[in-house]
Amino acid sequence: VEQKPEFPGGEAALMKYIKDHLKFPSLAREINASGTVVLKFVVSKTGNVEDIVVLRSPSAVLNPAAIEVFKNMPQWKPGKMNGRAVNVYFTIPIKFQLL
Repeated sequence: VEQKPEFPGGEAALMKYIKDHLKFPSLAREINASGTVVLKFVVSKTGNVEDIVVLRSPSAVLNPAAIEVFKNMPQWKPGKMNGRAVNVYFTIPIKFQLL
């Protein structure tokens, strides 16, 4: 794509959004599950986050929390190719760390 999709406020705002909205599952705490969940999703030509898929995960108990953050995400500014909005795939790691 010529112009990548953009989260409102840019990449720093995206990281802050994830940090503020990610909830560590209580079951994951109980079983000491932590690590990085890798998600793949589409930013559609309308700016919606769609087709969220877990590519890699250290524990299935972490997956719903990671997916939930992206399901509730605000609309992005869509990517463009030749001046037209297009669907764009993204892959992003979400780190769950016990403190």
